[in-house]
Amino acid sequence: MSTNSTITVRVSPTERKEIYCHWDGYPSNNGKILMEHYNTLDKVLELIELGNLSALRERVAPRKGVHTFSNPQSDVCIAYGRDRGEEDQEAVIKKNSEATDREEYNYLFKEGVWYCNGRILTEKRCNK
Repeated sequence: MSTNSTITVRVSPTERKEIYCHWDGYPSNNGKILMEHYNTLDKVLELIELGNLSALRERVAPRKGVHTFSNPQSDVCIAYGRDRGEEDQEAVIKKNSEATDREEYNYLFKEGVWYCNGRILTEKRCNK
């Protein structure tokens, strides 16, 4: 069974961009990857531009060689658009006032800090 999550970045005082991730959304996996590998605004924006994900991994772009949905490189994100050819998989722009709790885990990068379900994220969990 999958553990779904959203990954969101605040892009202005009133808006944010959000993508969906299908697998391994819990803090000890996706949360840890986000904190360790997507810890600057530039890296987060690069990830968000990839669109909806099947799986979050340490790298956005594949190295040389084959990377597809059915034959992915082990450390590269698996994207529905790029790797599977699905349409309409781009990030969704939302108003900051809209709800952010549509999946089991909802990650928000704001002012250099990752939040999970509204709490500051640590390596293993969403802190209070």
